[in-house]
Amino acid sequence: MIKAMRQLALCTLLTAACLPLWSANETTNPEDVIKKFAAKEADFAQARSNYTYRQTVKIQELDAGGSPGGQYEIVEDIIFSPEGKRMEKVVRAPMSTLRNIQLTPEDEQDLRNVQPFVLTTSEIPDYDIRYLGLQNADEIPCYVFAVKPKKMVQGKRYFEGQIWVDDRDLQIVKTYGKGVGLLKKGSDNQFPKFETYREQVDGKYWFPTYTKADDTLHFQSGPQRIRMTVKYEDYKKYEGRSVIKYGDVLDENAPKKPEQKK
Repeated sequence: MIKAMRQLALCTLLTAACLPLWSANETTNPEDVIKKFAAKEADFAQARSNYTYRQTVKIQELDAGGSPGGQYEIVEDIIFSPEGKRMEKVVRAPMSTLRNIQLTPEDEQDLRNVQPFVLTTSEIPDYDIRYLGLQNADEIPCYVFAVKPKKMVQGKRYFEGQIWVDDRDLQIVKTYGKGVGLLKKGSDNQFPKFETYREQVDGKYWFPTYTKADDTLHFQSGPQRIRMTVKYEDYKKYEGRSVIKYGDVLDENAPKKPEQKK
């Protein structure tokens, strides 16, 4: 994410990680749970691709005492053109005052695909998935899994960390981890740990609503602490004629409650 300058770090205080995992129910079949939630995630991915929403990204450099310095912020509406094409419209983008870090293409991929992580049936073969047990996420009983890529392909970003799957709706309601991928030799990119929360929208799907990170990235030039928040708000179902398929390319010309955490 931030190359030689420094990368976006999305670190998070994983408060839930401090809670004890319950013993897995003897009747729990992890493979069956994985199969079912992956199918639900595929439905969710398709559904979200037909919603508009506003995404606000804010990244701050913090000094040794934790006070904010340079800042990057962008507010975008994910909308549809009159022709039904999915696109990003910049609402507000003040001039960046970051001095030590800069966003890279890998960071852009993480913001778009890794932080609002989706694990569908077609993506299951790409990951090693290990069942950890049962744990509440904001009082929601969940199955918890450790996830990491089996093999990484150049140019593609992956998620590595833990996911919390609602034991009733069988959808991911929280993720904690970081974006990973193959980097060019000698690259000084660093990627932060982040925590993403989802919230139920229209009484059916759990959509990402908040990502947070507070991490120290260790670059060759020295450590840099950063704080990042991403808000996904005002979801509205698109009622146009066109149905946009998950994974469609966004407009290249353009320059997201479990309860929100603070």
